Amino acid sequence: MAFLKLRLVYACLLVVGALCVYFSMTPFPEEPFIFKKKHGKFLQLPAIDCSRNPPFLVLLVTSSHRQVAARMAIRKTWGREMTVRGRQVRAFFLLGATASPEQMAAVARESQQYGDVIQKDFKDVYFNLTLKTLMGMEWVHHFCLQADFVMKTDSDMFVNVHYLTELLLKKNRTTGFFTGYLKLNEFPIRNRFNKWFVSKYEYPWDKYPPFCSGTGYVLSSDVASQVYNVSESVPFIKLEDVFVGLCLAKLKIRPQELHSRQTFFPEGLRFSACRFRTIVACHFVTPQELLAYWQALEGAREEDCQTAA
Repeated sequence: MAFLKLRLVYACLLVVGALCVYFSMTPFPEEPFIFKKKHGKFLQLPAIDCSRNPPFLVLLVTSSHRQVAARMAIRKTWGREMTVRGRQVRAFFLLGATASPEQMAAVARESQQYGDVIQKDFKDVYFNLTLKTLMGMEWVHHFCLQADFVMKTDSDMFVNVHYLTELLLKKNRTTGFFTGYLKLNEFPIRNRFNKWFVSKYEYPWDKYPPFCSGTGYVLSSDVASQVYNVSESVPFIKLEDVFVGLCLAKLKIRPQELHSRQTFFPEGLRFSACRFRTIVACHFVTPQELLAYWQALEGAREEDCQTAA
């Protein structure tokens, strides 16, 4: 009898534990969090005056305090200040805040040295990527609307700024434009143990609006400004690329192809100098690979690639 009672107690404890886990992973039935335009304050701003020397293309790179090697590799390659076909390209790194005074001081020193850090005082964690991206849009809205285009990308990416600039110039369109790796038929993941789980409470609909992979997408600066302005009226979702897609849907702006063939590779791509000459972005690139790829591309001759083709 005592044994049965003990088993019953254990069973009750298991049920209570399971319920605790369930409710800890399920949002409370309150109003969904709405992004506020004044969410947090800027801690670091880059050293650029867009009104005097407006860039053609601004690269907004999401990063974290630990990714120093990635930022340094980007500064030496596709993120260095450069002129492409007579157009200025500038890269800036988007960071949040941490509880470590040492890390915060290191970012402040980095910002002072390189002048390419945009930082706000929200917590720098993966699921605040939406806040980090909107911080970049906010910075464009307030400080760099003179830029023609904005690209949001990540710190583990290869970006061919030369080919991207060439394609954007061929498009000959600087307003109402949004492009990247198109996702037109995506559905919420309801498995709560998946990294990209989204509950019915967070997103009650069965399908996402059209959006582009968050690994890299390009938009005209007016769209960046409009996304920032409309963001306050769109229910917040932790998936940054989906949230931007919700903003685009409200603005009635549909993502479009940049080229007739694929140029964005969110799942990665095996490197070849000739192949990488005609892509825009590739995911899953380490700092060491990035430096090697860039060196190989700078050493590759166009006639060699034409011969190989």
